[in-house]
Amino acid sequence: MLKRKLIGAAIGVTFGVGTLVGATSLAFADQPYIPLISKGFQHQFWQAVKSGAEQAAKEQNVRITFEGPETEAMVDKQIDMLSAALAKKPQALGIAALDSKAAIPLLRRAQKEKIPVIAFDSGVDSDIPLTTCATDNLAAAALAADKMAEAVGDSGEVGLIVHDQTSRTGVDRRDGFLNEMKSKHPNIKIVSVQYGGGDHLKSAEIAKAMIQANPNLKGIFGSNEGSAEGAAIGVKESGKKLVLIGYDSGKEQKDDIVSGLMAGAITQNPVGIGKCVVDSAVKALKGEKLPKKVDTGFYWYDKTNMTDPKIAAVLYD
Repeated sequence: MLKRKLIGAAIGVTFGVGTLVGATSLAFADQPYIPLISKGFQHQFWQAVKSGAEQAAKEQNVRITFEGPETEAMVDKQIDMLSAALAKKPQALGIAALDSKAAIPLLRRAQKEKIPVIAFDSGVDSDIPLTTCATDNLAAAALAADKMAEAVGDSGEVGLIVHDQTSRTGVDRRDGFLNEMKSKHPNIKIVSVQYGGGDHLKSAEIAKAMIQANPNLKGIFGSNEGSAEGAAIGVKESGKKLVLIGYDSGKEQKDDIVSGLMAGAITQNPVGIGKCVVDSAVKALKGEKLPKKVDTGFYWYDKTNMTDPKIAAVLYD
């Protein structure tokens, strides 16, 4: 066990500005330092990931930071955060890339400096990360497509509001949904695929425009928390009854599912993702071999199973 040398007092917590996490944690000189760069912090999903990372950091006796840009559209801001983190010479690094290609030059630098890189939630188009802790988004979105097909009678017009087309999660959730519809539900027509940056207000406006342009629209799939909740706001404001299928959790989504506004959603295991990235980084520092991917799991939830202990454990506020 590492010999601990106290070098600081209690450290405060803030999101998004690269501060140390853990309001009561103490910094020790010989604790490995592992910065985690997330896609953002405005969604409850990322707060749950942070919580899991904090738990693992405490168990593993490592020091972490958790930061992300104000919105998930700010790729340049995330790259700046990644560069600043590397300048601090960390022992390992966690990254949930907003753009699967833009981060690669900095990750090459980390590799050159022998800093183990762990990807989480969203991978990059490179073999530099030693592992990726993430949901199988292709399979999860395929399940969302099956649930949509069931709810709309396996025929009719459906639209998608996707958080982006640059991250691995955005691409996989879009393609997983579209491919499943094409292969198993040929009588469903995809009339629109739009990108809202995971922003509630932008996604709400997209939903209203989609409904107006497609009067026979039967359903909308929102690919993350902001997309799904934005779609729900848009549908509510349009006054039209549609089938809404979401992704992720959060209080607003859960309330909409209970009320019947949203049929259901896919939930990930964000606490498990956070724990996985820190645990994997520690294993890498110990020289242990890691699998290329760690599937952290997913579930379908609706108002019939939200109180099931297995489901309730991975829903979050």
